Amino acid sequence: MGGDLAYFVQQLINGLALGSIYGLIAIGYTMVYGIIGMINFAHGDVFMIGAFHAVIAFLIMGILGITWVPLALALVLLVSVFLTAIYGWAVERIAYRPLRGSTRLAPLISAIGMSILLQNYVQLLQGARNKPLAPIVPGGMSVMEGGGFVVQLSYLQLVIFVVTVALMAGFTVMITRTSLGRAQRACEQDMRMASLLGIDIDRTISLTFVIGASLAAVAGLMVTLYYGVVDFYLGFLAGIKAFTAAVLGGIGSLPGAMLGGMLIGLIEAFWSGYFSVEYKDLAAFAVLVLVLIFRPTGLLGRPAIEKV
Repeated sequence: MGGDLAYFVQQLINGLALGSIYGLIAIGYTMVYGIIGMINFAHGDVFMIGAFHAVIAFLIMGILGITWVPLALALVLLVSVFLTAIYGWAVERIAYRPLRGSTRLAPLISAIGMSILLQNYVQLLQGARNKPLAPIVPGGMSVMEGGGFVVQLSYLQLVIFVVTVALMAGFTVMITRTSLGRAQRACEQDMRMASLLGIDIDRTISLTFVIGASLAAVAGLMVTLYYGVVDFYLGFLAGIKAFTAAVLGGIGSLPGAMLGGMLIGLIEAFWSGYFSVEYKDLAAFAVLVLVLIFRPTGLLGRPAIEKV
């Protein structure tokens, strides 16, 4: 009995760590949808590019002889966020802004095309092989023991939890207390009226893409450290799961995005631990289908109100 409980707690920790990563990616989906009403299907590939930036930055740190882990992590994070934010800005500027006044289908096709472009762009530059990374944050601590099974909380998982909580707290302050947050909420309610009141719509939307890409870069760094390997196809599956998390939590709801990410991470971890690891992705996508059938607005979402 004690061993079963310990195993359950271990899968709970693993699921929450994975869910934190999915939640950070899902915020990018839900932010863009909340303001312009479109799904940025290139967001998963921006996350993948952030992971590659992290790998390249770690290699540069090694060449420069920067071996103190906290300093190396901080520098890699800054470089990865800065470079990935540029890609987020470029996606909005190239794939969305020219089509903002067109039908809903045109930006959707443009985003899918941008996703394919980014995948092949990275494949051509970095190759199709996996890019491994040696463990940067090794070690951990024992949380509990039961039935001969020891529950381990790795230092990396602890870092993921702390960073996620800090980012969510800072993000909440930004949305509720800053002029950019007020502009974003105004654009979400009525973009035309916000423009008439003097809000720079183009700037607000661009900064939203930049912020979403920055959070995706943080998630990319976490994935790189957590799994120790990246490839050009990384963003597709993670992006679909993060999109599932955004829909599950309620597309357009920032707390819902994080809640959905946690739930998807827990579903994947418990399915892998108690059933078959080969079908963990199927379990996540089955949740998406069920949510769309029985609760299309998600757990924390609100029905869309058509403005006339």
